[in-house]
Amino acid sequence: MVAGRQAVRELLRAQRRRARDIWMADGLAPAEVLDDIAKLAQHAGVPVRRLPRERVEAEAGADSPQGVVAHAEPLPEVAVAELTAPRPGEPHPFLLVLDGVTDPHNLGAVLRSAACAGVTGVILPRHRAALVTPTVTKAAAGAVEYLPLAVVPGIGQALLALAERGIWAVGLDASAPLSVFDLQVATEPLALVLGGEGSGMARLTRQRCDVLAAIPQTGQIATTIGSLNVAAAAAVACFAVARARA
Repeated sequence: MVAGRQAVRELLRAQRRRARDIWMADGLAPAEVLDDIAKLAQHAGVPVRRLPRERVEAEAGADSPQGVVAHAEPLPEVAVAELTAPRPGEPHPFLLVLDGVTDPHNLGAVLRSAACAGVTGVILPRHRAALVTPTVTKAAAGAVEYLPLAVVPGIGQALLALAERGIWAVGLDASAPLSVFDLQVATEPLALVLGGEGSGMARLTRQRCDVLAAIPQTGQIATTIGSLNVAAAAAVACFAVARARA
């Protein structure tokens, strides 16, 4: 299930997986994004069904679907090895590893920032963490259609596999003395590692990072807040690396 106007538009635009049909609520106000969805669906041969808004919202499985949902094939999963494989003419791998992000809205926001910053792939744990649901898909605003995703049994083992392939693991840790803006390895094959809400990275995950870096906080409230929300931290860190690689 894909819910939300932008998410459905990117599902059709990316053509990474097949959409079976589109459900659109009756009586929606005219909007460019709705016109785009209708044109893309027609071009792809995907039927658009007009239904009462209550039926669409009940089907969505997500908050505020904006009157549009789609039924589609599942997102394809890739192996960690595929994320690290060199591709001629493409930059070094720039990966994001999420160690236990449990809030689907946070996960969606993280994926949206990652896609905008040029992340080339994401690694998620299969257990004790949010996976891609309709809520995540909507919050990601279509980013999931472009980000290769690897879902692994354990983050610790995945980090070992990255190390074997020459990928630097940079863990985001609020107590680290190094600033994420001063990473000397930012232009190398790299994986940013973020922990979950509240608890941060697991002990084994932290141990298997090559470098720990923090986001400097200088505001008066920084000492009481402690650290940024994981979605905000991911956005700052991803764009810090993207700027260094530009």
